[in-house]
Amino acid sequence: MSVFPAETCPVCGVTIENGSKVVFSSGPAGTRARLWARVCNFARNTSCINQDEAVIGNVSSRDYYD
Repeated sequence: MSVFPAETCPVCGVTIENGSKVVFSSGPAGTRARLWARVCNFARNTSCINQDEAVIGNVSSRDYYD
């Protein structure tokens, strides 16, 4: 089992724990795919820590805002 240190994105301030659990400033925790659909996709900043498509995984329609 791999353990990843918590990372905080310098662009949006979210914390990614254990490589996949995204802790938003409000609301329930989510995934890297949800973070991409709601934030990173629009920010398009090279300093963002959520840019690797292989790590983000599949983005579903449920990941976007309703």
